Amino acid sequence: MSDAARRSAAEVRAAAEAVKAALDRHLAAVERRSGEDDPAVFTAFNELAAAAEVYDELLYDAYDEVTPFEIPGEDSPPAYTGPENPSFLSVLIRRDYAVAEPRRLFAQAERIIELDPDAEPAVTGARTGIAGVGSSVHTALGVLFGEFEPDEIASRHQEFGLEEGDSTLWVTAVDEPPEAGEWLSAPFEEVDSQQVLCRFDVSSVFDEEDFEDAEDAEDAEEIEDADEAAEGGADVAEDPGSGERSGAAGPGARAAGGPELPGRG
Repeated sequence: MSDAARRSAAEVRAAAEAVKAALDRHLAAVERRSGEDDPAVFTAFNELAAAAEVYDELLYDAYDEVTPFEIPGEDSPPAYTGPENPSFLSVLIRRDYAVAEPRRLFAQAERIIELDPDAEPAVTGARTGIAGVGSSVHTALGVLFGEFEPDEIASRHQEFGLEEGDSTLWVTAVDEPPEAGEWLSAPFEEVDSQQVLCRFDVSSVFDEEDFEDAEDAEDAEEIEDADEAAEGGADVAEDPGSGERSGAAGPGARAAGGPELPGRG
């Protein structure tokens, strides 16, 4: 055996021992946990995941073998390390829209100006002037967002010619309340992802995934029914007059969204 091979084997063995030690630490932390969000458990969980990932990579490099472990990827939220009972919160919201119907947007903005001729757009460098909104999406959006609260725009977006895109809401713990005006110049720059209590994401990609899952389930059911028909002959129920099998699975409904808690992937 070459020196390189011996070194690789030793590295794999050392990584395996590290996984064993991390398993012991994780079990001990779980046994001593003080509550559902015990930071010691989250720390031990992350250490175990990191040790397992190193072992998995070395095992593959040395022996072209893999482990059955599911290693959290970069998209997994980090462990929550904030206070167990936070006294201060910060809520971060992002909503994306496409300007799907500019004419409807212009009409709504013009209506606002008619009701309040002194209305000024809430965007830099845009003014309504005597000509009103005209054909400026920039100005129309300024009028719209200057008049309505973001939640109202979200609930009435179709009236304003907007089409919803992805959106997310993060609830984060804050150690102490900031001074008035302290973060207004850069409100999203100093977000600590390990202080996120929960988050709510909305995206059309979830609908696509649900639809694909439903299609897979329908295909599996059709295969199962076909197998039963082959085994049982005429035992498969059919819809009289149509010749089609009854009870076929339809597309699954989208599940209601819930909080995505940080920590365990």
